Amino acid sequence: MSKVDPSSEGTADVSNEKAATPPQSAAHTTRRRLIIFAFWAVVVALGLPHWQARLDALLNVHGDASPYHYKVSPAADRSVSPTVLLQLETDDSDSGLHYTLDPWSPTVTVTRGPITPGDDDLLASQLHQVMQQIMVDEHASIALLLRDSPLQTNFRDGSAFTSRFESLQRRTTRAFKPAPSYHLTISLFSGGSAPSSWDIKTATEQYISPLLSALLSISNFTVDTQVQLHASISPAIAGPTFEAATNTWTLLATDLSGFVNAVEWPLSPGIGSGSTINLILYVPHPRQMPLILYGGGNSWIVPQWGGVQILNLPSNTTSHLSAADLEPVMLTFADQLMSLLGVPDSPSSLALRIASLQRQRTISLVLSASSTLGALVRLTRKLQSIAIPKTVAHSVDLTISHLEQACTALSEGNYTAALTSAKVAEAEAEKAFFEPSMVGQVYFPEEHKFAVYVPLLGPMGVPLVMTLIKEIRGLIGRRKGKVKVG
Repeated sequence: MSKVDPSSEGTADVSNEKAATPPQSAAHTTRRRLIIFAFWAVVVALGLPHWQARLDALLNVHGDASPYHYKVSPAADRSVSPTVLLQLETDDSDSGLHYTLDPWSPTVTVTRGPITPGDDDLLASQLHQVMQQIMVDEHASIALLLRDSPLQTNFRDGSAFTSRFESLQRRTTRAFKPAPSYHLTISLFSGGSAPSSWDIKTATEQYISPLLSALLSISNFTVDTQVQLHASISPAIAGPTFEAATNTWTLLATDLSGFVNAVEWPLSPGIGSGSTINLILYVPHPRQMPLILYGGGNSWIVPQWGGVQILNLPSNTTSHLSAADLEPVMLTFADQLMSLLGVPDSPSSLALRIASLQRQRTISLVLSASSTLGALVRLTRKLQSIAIPKTVAHSVDLTISHLEQACTALSEGNYTAALTSAKVAEAEAEKAFFEPSMVGQVYFPEEHKFAVYVPLLGPMGVPLVMTLIKEIRGLIGRRKGKVKVG
């Protein structure tokens, strides 16, 4: 009798069962697919939105604890214009968290490892840290603006503020005062007879106009250009000096502030109501080429005035500068323009930097308008004899109204409207403070009034006093006569 292997028998039975399994009907297959679809529908329609909603609640908690008090909204909410658009992506091969900035839009792409619903607390904390890193420069800038305000304690982070204080001070000193409009003058000054022309229109449209369009939410700009030949350097400076070892001409740091020949170069200090930003391209005389700065470089900024750039041309250069020749010049001008307007150096996204400047400009104007109103109140209390015209009262009412509108718009995240209201408030406050009829009274105090009117009172008062004395004597004499007769 042969033995039977149990294991082989079991295997045979199973294979026989599989082979004997009847095919599933089409209705059964359809039912099974519907069940799988239903499970995934529940996960997608209820599970993920619930996790996303919990993440938004957690981020808002972090936002309330931040000096910005930011609010997180779903991307599908079109009722708000996002300051920063967070875009989450997963990378199964990396468990860390990284973020990148879009240079032309306020989009931050955050990439991290696989996300599970249990990680929402950690993810919210990580995203909050990302926001803090992006806004660290703005945070310190606002702390500098509020340095004399009780609110500065909300923004003054010791490490962030201290490490950036000097650079922020330099940026503030270098930048123009906030204004609703600026005039941009781009000039070509040549030490010799060439180049005598340049394709500045094309170069400006390619490299400067896009930047000005992006800055329209902050200020308006007008642009003009000019060319002048045989433009000599200012004789007030000691340089440039010739370095025989390198066969170059060198400008020292002490020469830069007086380099511009304000006497002979046609540079208008201002056109219209806005400040003029001067961007100068200087081509040295062939006898002084190459002309460089001591320590390297060929450009510098004159604080609250403009930027200067030196262009050394080859000896065989024609008398015309094409748009391609001007490309590096225009890129440098764009950097100088942003510095002169106070555009922050970080983050790397231009859209976020301009948005940051918009908020800083709004706060600056609100503080300026409030300070001007305070000065006006102190002035009227000190000089109570000043007559206040109705126009001043109207401007004060408008200032207060637009300050309230600006603060409301800031709290709602509508920064464009906030800046618009802040501009009106600052303009009306300045208009009220410098009312011509009041300025004359401020600089004409009571002592001066006495000094002016007393000499006039003498000739007018003496005849009146003498006449009064004469009448009194006559009255007394008549009374004495009546007494004797009686």
